Amino acid sequence: METIRVIRGMRDIHPDQALWWQRMERRLADTLRRYGYGEIRTPLLEPTALFARSIGEETDIVEKEMYTFQDRDGSSLTLRPEGTASVVRSYIENTQWKKEPVSRLYYLGSMFRHERPQKGRYRQFSQVGVELIGSLEPAADVEMIDVMVECMNAIGLKDTSLQLNSLGCSACRPNYRDSLVVYLKQNQGDLCDNCRRRLDINPLRVLDCKAEACRRVADGAPKIIDVLCADCAGHFQTVRKGLENLALDYEINHRMVRGLDYYTRTTFEMVAAGLGAQNAVAGGGRYDDLVKTLGGPEIPAIGFAAGLDRILLKLQDTIPEPASPPNIFVVTRGEAGWRASLELMRGLRRAGVQVCSDVRRGSMKSQMKQANRRGARFVIILGEDELTAGRVTVKDMHAEENSDQKQIQVPREDLHGFLLNRLGLLEGVVG
Repeated sequence: METIRVIRGMRDIHPDQALWWQRMERRLADTLRRYGYGEIRTPLLEPTALFARSIGEETDIVEKEMYTFQDRDGSSLTLRPEGTASVVRSYIENTQWKKEPVSRLYYLGSMFRHERPQKGRYRQFSQVGVELIGSLEPAADVEMIDVMVECMNAIGLKDTSLQLNSLGCSACRPNYRDSLVVYLKQNQGDLCDNCRRRLDINPLRVLDCKAEACRRVADGAPKIIDVLCADCAGHFQTVRKGLENLALDYEINHRMVRGLDYYTRTTFEMVAAGLGAQNAVAGGGRYDDLVKTLGGPEIPAIGFAAGLDRILLKLQDTIPEPASPPNIFVVTRGEAGWRASLELMRGLRRAGVQVCSDVRRGSMKSQMKQANRRGARFVIILGEDELTAGRVTVKDMHAEENSDQKQIQVPREDLHGFLLNRLGLLEGVVG
């Protein structure tokens, strides 16, 4: 029978790898909690129209990359390719603006895009996303960028730089678009086929193309921050002053437009060294028109998202592997020893200790092999002899072989406290 394999672009995350994910997610959640953001969880599946309307029907994501299929009732469904649209849909559906003037939300979860798989880039990938809905003020932009920087710091990401741009608004962007199209058509012979196609559909996306020839053309293109309207120019200047007050270094990147149509005004990215052309690990911007576009009132918003797969690829090269918690392996002999181990293990687990045993109840030799394989700090031996004597054998697997602490006898009634004390967990433990 043919072996069924994982779908191309998807992957399994095994327990040793999951330790990295768990640590990273805990640090992100703790950082966001301190900034006042609460977690929101939205469905993996959404109506296709949600993404077509929010991201833009002419974007690569909607045209080429979404996993879309017909449901049994004939409706079109899509696996979410990004998280902001789902958050805004939920915000509108639950009339969240009536409950609080400003909503601070974050999510952690899987997104799906049918892209070419490569190192650190998968068709199912994980994101952290952060959204602040309800403020038009530059203060919201500064807070969001500060949150992004602190999140990256919290998980240990090094060698990063912050890039900043403004895309203007509906008042100033059309004139810029016209001047950009004129410039790009003068240079279209140097553009890739995809960018030539974009000229009349979505010319700003040409600025973000990674092809070397297109990048050279983009370097000479008109700069949108030179033609911002008075409101957008003032907004951008205040954002820059706020970042400088926080001593956050940044550089202006005139080519940065981000990949989604809903962005307005401030856009930003965090770039990490050593990841090649796909070096943006986090990015976002304002989307002041999106709530209204999706059927809600005119409420401004700003947010960012970070690709955790690519970040983890970078972290594994720079920081030590997270250590497993100290653990105990219980070796039992006979029926009485196994029954006695059950209560002992439950008590230790409730005190926060990782405890395992051989549920196959193999030989003493095979149980000890398992303990070694798991890297157990202590091995507890429970058998008829130990139960009769009222003393339990404890082996410290980290002690020197000739040490008097390598294997000791502990009174059974003192075992729980003895182990917690040796593991440094006794203080504050009840029971």
